[in-house]
Parts: sequence; C-alpha cells; structure tokens
Amino acid sequence: MSQSDPGAPDRTGRQSWAQAIASDERFRPQNVLGPGALLDAGLPLALFTLVYTAAGRDLTLSLWVAIGSGLLLGVVRLLRKEPLQNVVAGFLGVGLAAFMANRTGNAEDVFLPGLLINIGYGLAYLISILVRWPLLGVFVGLVTGQGTGWRSDPALLRAYTRASLLWVGMFALRLAVQLPLYLAGESQIGWLAGARLVMSWPLFLLVAYLSWLIIRPAYRAHQDRIGATAAPSSPAAKTDPDPADG
Repeated sequence: MSQSDPGAPDRTGRQSWAQAIASDERFRPQNVLGPGALLDAGLPLALFTLVYTAAGRDLTLSLWVAIGSGLLLGVVRLLRKEPLQNVVAGFLGVGLAAFMANRTGNAEDVFLPGLLINIGYGLAYLISILVRWPLLGVFVGLVTGQGTGWRSDPALLRAYTRASLLWVGMFALRLAVQLPLYLAGESQIGWLAGARLVMSWPLFLLVAYLSWLIIRPAYRAHQDRIGATAAPSSPAAKTDPDPADG
C-alpha cells in the first residue's frame, strides 16, 4: 500500500487515524452515516411539525406522534442489533424535546434542546481553541491511540486548531439561522424544522470532510517524523583487532 494512503499503517506499525476510525464500531458507516442515524436526526421532529400543522396545532397529538416515531426507530435499531447507545441516545433526544414542549405548552420548544446542544458544543470547541487544546485533536488522539502527542507538533496543533474553528463556525451558523426562527414562535415552526433538517447531517458531513482535508497533510508529516525517529539505525561496523597490534 502506498505511503500516501491515509489507511495505511505508518512506519512504526501504528494505524493511521483513517484506518483506526474505520475499524472502530462507533464509526462504522451503518452507525454514523446510515439510514438509522439520518432518521434519528430528522424524522420525529419532521413528523411533529407535519402533524402539528395538519391537525390544527394539536400539541399533544403531535408530541405523541414524535415520541411514537422515536420509539419505533429504537425498536428497528434493536432488531438490527445496532449498538444500544445509539438507540438510547436517539430516543432520549426525542423524549427530552417532547417533555420541554409539553411543559411550556409552546410547540417551538420541541426544538429548544437542539439549540442548547449547539450552544454547548460551540462554546466547548471555542474554549478548547483558546486554551490550545482543540477538541478535534483530543477526539482524534483518543480514537487513534495517539493520546496527546500531537500537541508537541506545532504544525499538527495548528491544523487541529483550524479544523476545530470550522466546527465553531458550524454551530454558530446553525444558531444564526435557527435561533431567530425559534424566537419568532410557532408561526415559523415549519421553516425551523426545515432548517434543522438541512443543517444537521448534510452540514455535519461537509464540515467533517473539510476538517479531514485540513488535518491530513499535517498528520501524515507528523507520522513520517515519528517513523523516521523510531527507525532503527544501522549498527556501527565493528573493527576486528589487528593481530599485529597484539
């Protein structure tokens, strides 16, 4: 396999970050990018919006439809023997959204947990950049087993910082578009649901790809330097003593 292949082991025999991610069950396509993940991200709230609009703004009925669809998705994922954390996380997200909307009586509050999550993640990424521990570097280090060694490489640290800024921008963009729609109340709930769907996985995948483009050159250079340092040096030739010197 060529040296330029991001899935190839480096010279020390370690897996590259791309290969490590591919071998981790949490990052398998059917769990991250598959239909289940895409449905979890949008179907319950899309059905909530549709029923709420069609049923004369019946909040109770709309919430039960959203909860029922979340439960159904959970059962399907269990039958497919997908990881339990995916099932639990998906259903808890729908349940929390339904609880908040039911508690306040405002239909738009079903989208409030998602907005709060974006605020939390955005602040976490921003703070991590300010303290020179970009979260993207931490995550990749954990997945690849690299730990925190990347912090000793200025070029790789800069790459993780620039890539993490992309994620700050993604969360900020979501809030810039969705927060005004949320504050406008139920009159904009259809637009809010559409914006949330478009800015969930499609935007996530775009930012993830751009992050990979930023990190890849610095990561390869870092691995090359590690390989060169770890390569065994050829032992110095030993000189046999000259019998005449005896």
